[in-house]
Amino acid sequence: MLGIGIDVGKRFLDLARHDQPRVERFVNDAHGIAQLLQRVVAWAPSRIVLEATGGYEQPVVDALVEAALPVCRINPRQARCFARALGQFAKTDPLDARLLAHMAHDLHDRLTLYRAPATWQATLAAYVTRRAQVVLALQQQTQQLHTLTLSPLLALAHKTLLALRKERAALDRQIARLIAPHLTPAWQSIKGLGPVVQATLLAKLPELGQLSRQQIAKLVGVAPLNRDSGAFRGHRVIFGGRAPVRAILYMAALVAVRWEPSFTAFYQALRTRGKPAKVALVACMRKLLVLLNARLRDERRALTMPGHP
Repeated sequence: MLGIGIDVGKRFLDLARHDQPRVERFVNDAHGIAQLLQRVVAWAPSRIVLEATGGYEQPVVDALVEAALPVCRINPRQARCFARALGQFAKTDPLDARLLAHMAHDLHDRLTLYRAPATWQATLAAYVTRRAQVVLALQQQTQQLHTLTLSPLLALAHKTLLALRKERAALDRQIARLIAPHLTPAWQSIKGLGPVVQATLLAKLPELGQLSRQQIAKLVGVAPLNRDSGAFRGHRVIFGGRAPVRAILYMAALVAVRWEPSFTAFYQALRTRGKPAKVALVACMRKLLVLLNARLRDERRALTMPGHP
């Protein structure tokens, strides 16, 4: 059982095997990835592990998947926790590559294989990410207006805001076109699931409708985690998960609590029982996610039943 680790940087890829001390370096471009792929294919590994690095890893991940190799893309926090468990506190590119190789070998059965998204989902994800960047830039520019006193600078800032608003509108139109063919009745059955929420979930959470309620809640990071030890009983907390999905679910839950009667009653019942407002809202986020997951699952099952037109 051979474990392979790849430490991904903007310029270089460091390749390591769990059973060898040597670490090889390749340039992170098309030619370097082709060389790395040739080496890895010859080894026939059982697992290849690399970290998510903000997009620098995507070309090599795509190449590995296309070659039908078992690649796992993990959260960097997982790698750091694994390193601390082994007593490794130093951090260099070769050390990280070897650490990931040992992780691939030791945790072989616990690592989830990466599944390439459909082409439309990858395109949608790029648009959703860009929209989030534009929205953040708009917020920053709007806040900075209050610090500008010179008329020429104010004029330039207003031009920037106008350009950003135009880009956001163009992105919204394109996102609406991309999601339209995939909006089944289940997606439109809950108030609070607007176009931005729908697009984010379609792009960033393709597992919806395929997992159990516990799995989908844990994947997003809205499942309450126990903090008990001996006689101590701690507060339940949420941790980890997919932050962009959790952020958009927060906004969706706010709308659902206001406009969807069942969510309004659920939220008020929790508040009446003494739950803090934020705890009650997180519970509504989880309820919304679980409900949508169940409806999508039932919808897909109905479509695959014999005799369905």
